[in-house]
Amino acid sequence: MVKKLEKVDAVIVGSGWTGGIAAAELTKAGYKVVILERGQDKKHEDFVGTKDELRYSKRYDLMQDLSKTTMTSRNSINKEAIPVRNNSNARLGNHTGGAGNHWNGMAFRWLPYDFEIYSKTVERYGKDKIPKDSTMQDWGITYDELEPYYDKYEKTAGISGEENPLGPPRSDKYPNPPMKETPTIKLFSKATKELGYHPYRIPSANLSQNYENPDGEKINGCVYCAFCEDYGCDFGAKSDPIGTVLSTARKTGNLEIRNSANVNRVSHDGKKATGLVYTDITTGQEFEQPADIVVLAGFVFTNTQLLLSSKIGKPYNPKTGQGIIGKNFTGHFNNLSTYIGARGFFEDKKFNNFMGTGGLGASIDDFSGDNEDHTKLDYLHGYEVHYSQLGTRPIAHNEVPEGTPRWGKDFKKQSLKYFNRNLFITAQCGFLPNKETYMDLDPTYKDALGNPLLRVTVTYSQQDRNRAKAGVARCEEIMDKMGADSMNVNEVKDDIEFDHKFYTDHFFGGAIMGQDPATSAVNTYSQMWDMENLFVVGGSSFPHNSNYNPTVTIGAFAYRAAEGMLTYLKDGGNVAEKSLEKNA
Repeated sequence: MVKKLEKVDAVIVGSGWTGGIAAAELTKAGYKVVILERGQDKKHEDFVGTKDELRYSKRYDLMQDLSKTTMTSRNSINKEAIPVRNNSNARLGNHTGGAGNHWNGMAFRWLPYDFEIYSKTVERYGKDKIPKDSTMQDWGITYDELEPYYDKYEKTAGISGEENPLGPPRSDKYPNPPMKETPTIKLFSKATKELGYHPYRIPSANLSQNYENPDGEKINGCVYCAFCEDYGCDFGAKSDPIGTVLSTARKTGNLEIRNSANVNRVSHDGKKATGLVYTDITTGQEFEQPADIVVLAGFVFTNTQLLLSSKIGKPYNPKTGQGIIGKNFTGHFNNLSTYIGARGFFEDKKFNNFMGTGGLGASIDDFSGDNEDHTKLDYLHGYEVHYSQLGTRPIAHNEVPEGTPRWGKDFKKQSLKYFNRNLFITAQCGFLPNKETYMDLDPTYKDALGNPLLRVTVTYSQQDRNRAKAGVARCEEIMDKMGADSMNVNEVKDDIEFDHKFYTDHFFGGAIMGQDPATSAVNTYSQMWDMENLFVVGGSSFPHNSNYNPTVTIGAFAYRAAEGMLTYLKDGGNVAEKSLEKNA
């Protein structure tokens, strides 16, 4: 039997960056907020002394337990989907802080082209340039309109960075200077400059110095320990929700975080959301938490599954093209749009690869977005090329030249020789939406509580393959210029398909934003068209994927969504329409 609880002002699914930002802004304004978090409570002190590769990089201590709940995947609408059960294939954040605990900290802004991709593409190349199976669309917002929220997130997180020579305009400089320029970063920058490109140091949420943000939260300067990806920061030097927005919200006394709370569905009367129904997974008791506004701030898969299970919005149908919920799933896929490139091996050079941090590196944007003329190219959107000095931990990183046996004496010899004699350059590519890449409910599989699993269908287009090939070729060119004696280069075949790996956490869509309810699920404040007191925040609302890491853009939209929530709690109605009236 469901136990109904006392009503609060707002109830939020998830305690990562999006949920934390919403909670901070609402609680500072005096509203009572409850966050429902599936995982355990985590604080920075829980990460002290946890530089344990087996626990975090191989056993995935900070990740979602995929034996209890996961998604199914397939690479064609004509195939059966299979559950994703291995965390090496899906590193979905869990616990208080969410994926904000274990992210690397790369903090790019997206380009103006991304938010007006359809209109800008047609303006420059004509409609015939857009593939027939594309579901590409504008976002209903421009970069200039989003820029103040970018600035706010960067100051909250204390982002370290320098001016990007090909980047979008900024209203202010980064709050902290860039990370150190190491010898390997200098080598990459020198090579790319000689090739005529425009390198800059990657903006980073691993801070270059001690910093106090506008809310009074203190973040330490990075010590370059190399334990960022998969790990919480035991030094408090990687900006995360625990040390910033959640800390701010807790200090108000208006926030309650309930851990071990698995949200099953949104309760609603068909017109408005009335709350969230969740199970306390430690006792099995089901509760309903009523609220004036409901915020879905979980991961893309969680938000989409909840909308579909709760029968909110019209599900997308790939055969007819009708419906919205589940549409335009995109992302960075391991064998196509990220972690592809060239690894160089050097006979006479040694590098201090063990030292590093998640956002330490350099990038070029000469081929990002629409910076390159695509008139004669057989793909749209582009790729960002970077070298990052993450830190090569000996268990997680063990690279050897192609042809080396994967076990035995020769492997050991080559592994020891090249541990500090190899560098990797990667191309991170855009991935544009198509009619047959989407999400719906799996007709067969359920989670441990009996809820239907989300089914994800990913179909690569030839444009995606062509873009990836171009990115890999660029990496090979740069690595050759850097002086590598030999290379392992990723091969992108014409028939390559999705390999059921969701490794990056960079996934989008399902409840996409726009200005028209006929083609979008939410407005540009992440407010549902069909249910005005329901906000769906995060990558779920992104109509497509860019060639950059998404966290800063997710943070910017979370601040805009929080602004919309505050307006709604005060005045009600569609906050996008009220904004237009205000600015008219």
